[in-house]
Amino acid sequence: MTILSKIMEGVRADLEVRKAACPQPVVETEAARRSPARDFAASLRGEGVGLIAEVKLASPSRGVIRADLDAAAVARTYVTSGADAISVLTESRWFGGSLSSLDDVVDVVGSDGPPVLRKDFIVDSYQVLESRAHGADCILLIAALLNQAQLSHMLHQSELLGMSCLVEVHDELELARVVDSGALIIGINSRDLRTLEVNMATFERLRPLIPAGRLVVGESGIRRREDVERLATAGVDAVLIGEAIISAPDIDAKMKELRCNV
Repeated sequence: MTILSKIMEGVRADLEVRKAACPQPVVETEAARRSPARDFAASLRGEGVGLIAEVKLASPSRGVIRADLDAAAVARTYVTSGADAISVLTESRWFGGSLSSLDDVVDVVGSDGPPVLRKDFIVDSYQVLESRAHGADCILLIAALLNQAQLSHMLHQSELLGMSCLVEVHDELELARVVDSGALIIGINSRDLRTLEVNMATFERLRPLIPAGRLVVGESGIRRREDVERLATAGVDAVLIGEAIISAPDIDAKMKELRCNV
């Protein structure tokens, strides 16, 4: 069994618990009460390479990254350090996340701060509604976990809720499906979900296959300024970075290093 399979077992089990505790009609009502979602893509289209800073306590490849992580405090630092958007990992068993952390970040950011991405393993329409109910402006959809009908449905559902979708791919077949789906924000993840190995050449191989007009995000393995510069040369619009920032002794200084206007 791959690590991804193990993660998905826990995701589905936890999802059923949440569905029982908070039925879908309740979640729909909460989602409808939220203020309109902010434009995730627009926040990343400024000068240079956009930066999505991630709140993440742990990962399967590294284990606990920052044991004393305070999601709200980190989000405040991200805002003052100029993050273009903030990603919050909400999967609990492998990444140490939670929906309460998402709530905390959304509250800290407020109505005038950068948009917030809910990053999780979303495979059910309930999770899409749940994301908007907790204030997410954008959600991550992983092409490897969804067939074409599911992907199209969740893109449409998110659009109806006013949310954006960052759709993640790992190879040419996934990318072709995502391009056909009409997704406007495409993330190229350089980490193999089966082995957890990172190869940034994946981005360089896939980027030329993405049509003009889509916003392209680089994910995984981005640790230093040189990595951002390499992806910028290959045509990245924004980068999503978690471990390198969270583990830094000085988060503000690390973000300034990574926010190079190449």
